Amino acid sequence: MRWPFRHSDTLGNESVAANLPSRALLWLIISFALLLLPQWDRLPVWLVAACVVLAAWRWLAQYGRVRLPGRWLRTGIMLVLISVYVATVGGRFTVDTAASFFVLAVGLKWLESRSFRDFYVLFFILVYLATVNFLFHQEILWTLVNLTSVALLLIGLQVLNAPDLPKGMQSGWRRLGVLLLKVLPIVILLFIFFPRMAPLWTVPLVSGEARTGISDTMRPGDISSLAQSSERAFRVTFGGALPEYRDRYWRGLILDYLDGETWKQGRVDAFPKTGRVAVDGGIGDLNPGEYDVLLEPTDQRWAFGLKGSRAISDNVTEESEDLFRFRRPADSAVRYRLGPEASGEQSEAQLQPAEVSRYLQLPSTGNPRARELARELKGRHEDLGVVQTLLSRFREQAYFYTLRPPAMPDDGIDTLLFDIKRGFCAHYAGATTFVLRAAGIPARVVVGYQGGQSGAGGDYLIVRQYDAHAWVEAWIGGRGWVRIDPTAAIAPERIESGLREAVADEGSFLENDWASPQRYGDLALVQWASLQLDRINYKWQRWVVGYQGQSQMDLMSRLPGGIGMRELGYLTAGIVGAGLLLAGLLSAWQMHRGERRDRFRKTLSAWHQLCANVGVPVRTGETPAALASRLARAKPAAADSARLFARIVNSHYYTPASADADADADDADLKRMRRILTNMKRQLRRSHSSEGTRS
Repeated sequence: MRWPFRHSDTLGNESVAANLPSRALLWLIISFALLLLPQWDRLPVWLVAACVVLAAWRWLAQYGRVRLPGRWLRTGIMLVLISVYVATVGGRFTVDTAASFFVLAVGLKWLESRSFRDFYVLFFILVYLATVNFLFHQEILWTLVNLTSVALLLIGLQVLNAPDLPKGMQSGWRRLGVLLLKVLPIVILLFIFFPRMAPLWTVPLVSGEARTGISDTMRPGDISSLAQSSERAFRVTFGGALPEYRDRYWRGLILDYLDGETWKQGRVDAFPKTGRVAVDGGIGDLNPGEYDVLLEPTDQRWAFGLKGSRAISDNVTEESEDLFRFRRPADSAVRYRLGPEASGEQSEAQLQPAEVSRYLQLPSTGNPRARELARELKGRHEDLGVVQTLLSRFREQAYFYTLRPPAMPDDGIDTLLFDIKRGFCAHYAGATTFVLRAAGIPARVVVGYQGGQSGAGGDYLIVRQYDAHAWVEAWIGGRGWVRIDPTAAIAPERIESGLREAVADEGSFLENDWASPQRYGDLALVQWASLQLDRINYKWQRWVVGYQGQSQMDLMSRLPGGIGMRELGYLTAGIVGAGLLLAGLLSAWQMHRGERRDRFRKTLSAWHQLCANVGVPVRTGETPAALASRLARAKPAAADSARLFARIVNSHYYTPASADADADADDADLKRMRRILTNMKRQLRRSHSSEGTRS
């Protein structure tokens, strides 16, 4: 053991830059690298590269390979990087851009890490960076990465303050583990019972950057590109039996305006108010027919639900046309609940004239052969017959469903219907809507998802981006809006089983996503592991990340007596008080136990007690040598023993020793101290007896 504070007089001194322990600096750099991982998908490449270069610069300077820049060079580097940042941001200011600037500031701080004080500053800002990461990722994997980074920071802090301790790493991890075991029960209790009150204000995280998912426009190739992504769109838990695969049509958007080759929304949502969406909409047990949706962040207002549903949770609103909307863009994972309509699906008796005009809109020119086909069908059939004949054409003729559609020139609908006859759902949905409108039948494109894979245990559904789908709804007199899916006529296996089966012969399923487990559906072990990991993350999202105000009050209402917000406050205060009292008692007990176990401290305390017994009590802050001098003056008979004892104490605590020789040297020092202390007691007794005889 060696005295741990011998370098304290150098803190904050620029001259000790080269004396920063390399191991402590290494743990700091590793932690910084780990903290950048959760942000790899949103940070610009140049910023990540700059942070890597700056941290590497500091590491090379530690070994004298390069010199840290002076004040003027540091200022120049800072101005250049900030200028690049400003040019990249382009005037946008969001939480996302602010977090990116914070990462840049952390990177620049490496060039200033010359002293122990700078090390502490970096330590605290890296801890803050770990909390910033939680704004963008709350999945269990990234949570573990953040916690590991903080643990490495704490190890680095221990190494900084005691770089020469033998087995420092091993003892550091042990202390960290013991500390975690001590605080974990209190953390769990506070997590459960601390009142989850709504914040006084909320800040949106929407960055303006595109996320994977459907958009409010549909061009012929958009959804086929989306079908090459296996990212999750949302998960669904049902209160009863899962619906059949063919009935899993998750409605999201209505596209009713055709602008050239692009389908758009005719009515654009009003500009949303700033703020955050409530993320804990699913409360209590699910009743039959109800279902919870855990939606991944989309930065959009639309929610997804089955036709004939109604909103149950208050964080989502029901609009016309069986659509659902959040009041603000969903910039983080959102859980909401829907259920069946109370009186069943209701059909409108008729469309209003403005709606008829809206759903018959077509460009004034273009696709003449499709228009001619519509006139022909309309001349021979009623509205329902037109729909059935068009679907029969898709079933009977050589139309193909493909993720590799060829490029289509102008009049792409004509090219699809009469020439190449190869396309994806968006192609066929757009072409069907065009023909129906040209035949005088109100029609619209519906965009959403179709299908969903059962999660582990069959407890919930996982809907992924490759389940994105487009279909048609046509207004049929007396029946209202009727779903028409040309994909079901061309490739029924897509609607019955999913995209993999629909393009099995083509071999195009996730062909560009080699790292996705979903690509390897024939490997049972890979699928099992993927589903198990997803279930763990799903439970984490629902019951930990999603444990908010309403969820907490629902849990509290189930406890005996029904705990309210006031009782929660009292209970939290009691937990905090009991925790602090327990920690204080435990620390005092450990301190007393440590003193008893420290053989050197025990022997030194015995010497202090001996000095006090003979009228020479130890003074506050007094060194062993000073105490020995006072004892020698008061009791000359024990002078030599006292001075020798003090020299051994100083040597033990203040003289550096190698790790290999430490154990043997400690044992030898302890034996000498005990012998000298025994002799000192004998000398003091003889001196006392002599003084008594003379008196």
